[in-house]
Amino acid sequence: MTNSLAFSPTDVMPLVPWAKIAMALQSLISLAILGLVVARAVNILT
Repeated sequence: MTNSLAFSPTDVMPLVPWAKIAMALQSLISLAILGLVVARAVNILT
């Protein structure tokens, strides 16, 4: 039921290993992009 009604990745529980790896990779990429944006914002302010 959780998987069929999910609206975002936070609502989904991956059941197969490749899905867990894909979601972990997506999280790492988004964290890296967020880090780059914050670093750029700090660089502009200084």
